[in-house]
Amino acid sequence: MIRRSAPRGFQEVHRMSAAQKRVLIVDDQPGILTTLTSIFEDEGFGTLTTDSGEQALRLYETERPDVVFLDIWLPDRDGLETLKALRQLDPEAAVVMISGHGTTSTAVRAIKMGAFDYIEKPLSYERVIDAARGALDQRQGNGLAALEAAVRTGARAPLEPPPLLSLLQTSDRPQRTIAKSTVLYGLGLHSGTRTGMVLQPLPPDSGIHLHTLPSGTQVPAHVRYVADTDYATTLSRDGENIRTVEHLLSALHAAGVTNLLIKVNGEIPVLDGSALNFCEALEQLGIEDQDAPRQELVVDRAYQIGGEANGSGDKILLLEPHDGFAVSYYLNYPPPVGEQEYHFELDSFETYKREIAPARTFGFMRDLKMLNELGLGSGGRLDNFILVGDDNVLNTELRFPDEFVRHKILDIVGDLYLLGYPIRGKVTARLTGHRDNIAILREILAAASPAGG
Repeated sequence: MIRRSAPRGFQEVHRMSAAQKRVLIVDDQPGILTTLTSIFEDEGFGTLTTDSGEQALRLYETERPDVVFLDIWLPDRDGLETLKALRQLDPEAAVVMISGHGTTSTAVRAIKMGAFDYIEKPLSYERVIDAARGALDQRQGNGLAALEAAVRTGARAPLEPPPLLSLLQTSDRPQRTIAKSTVLYGLGLHSGTRTGMVLQPLPPDSGIHLHTLPSGTQVPAHVRYVADTDYATTLSRDGENIRTVEHLLSALHAAGVTNLLIKVNGEIPVLDGSALNFCEALEQLGIEDQDAPRQELVVDRAYQIGGEANGSGDKILLLEPHDGFAVSYYLNYPPPVGEQEYHFELDSFETYKREIAPARTFGFMRDLKMLNELGLGSGGRLDNFILVGDDNVLNTELRFPDEFVRHKILDIVGDLYLLGYPIRGKVTARLTGHRDNIAILREILAAASPAGG
């Protein structure tokens, strides 16, 4: 146990086995040291403790713990200065900052300096353990070794092409894939765990396919496999789920990539919360025209979800014929977001990258407790989404004054690619979300399937 009379700079190393993961706890409150030590030892971790920033640096250098829990306020050295020094000692150091009286700006600064997470006192048992395990996953790439091996293998089973629909027309544009394979790493927005994915080229007429790791389940990127639309779009097959597919699919739709294999460990990484990093990755890999024309789904009449047709009030999603692909969206949230409206015409990948791709996902402080209770939003770090408070945006500068409505358009571009083909039509949306996007796709699929059309 920690003795309250211990002098500044004391350290205590608790007995541990060679196989245990070790946590270095740095805090000037003996009660916090005792509590965290008890929590971690109950979960099978070994612990080292100190109330000194200087001593923490010496312990890290000699003991190399797996995770550090570091208080913002220390008597001999600022916690952020200690964080910076730890990251200089070891750029891969997994550090969780803790504070009883921090501010949002302090949390943002800590994350930008390389902290894995920032948690407020009083500390909950579950929050502490989740942060420790998440930091370990990030440091060790836990569960991601299969990604490296997956680059060297193709699909394990024959791929199911997108279904033939009565609304398809052959375009003068070619099918496309990527020039070479790659691995992308990041956090899952809703799982909060370190995840990643392999992107691999596929031959013409294959479609977009997801392949779960390590199980190897093949999941076509198609509306028939949508299982959930709460806060993100989730695909599922044979008990395997792949979450948050819409940002990647949005970039693929805009780039005209029609054939691709995506091997993923549970959830598509959120990266910076937008589609911009996906666009940049596609350009770095090279987008390759293939020797086959692409099929496009040409909207033949008006399809509608919501509105006066079914008594849903102001909410409406309308898809109608158009020579190209366009989205108009109207959004209305309480201040500080307010009313926003934007019209986007997908006339080139460059236009998409400039106007839509940088727009990040967003969330509201008032919803965070509910999201956590649902097990969602755990990967919403302060640098990969927009956090909206009662009066202002709390954690970042907006990339556009109307970034919120642009992100809604980003989601629509992604969700609508789940018909399996590029869309030729115009979307008019008002106050809608993922559930509505998928509902209109199912309506089109029912009308355009050969059996029904």
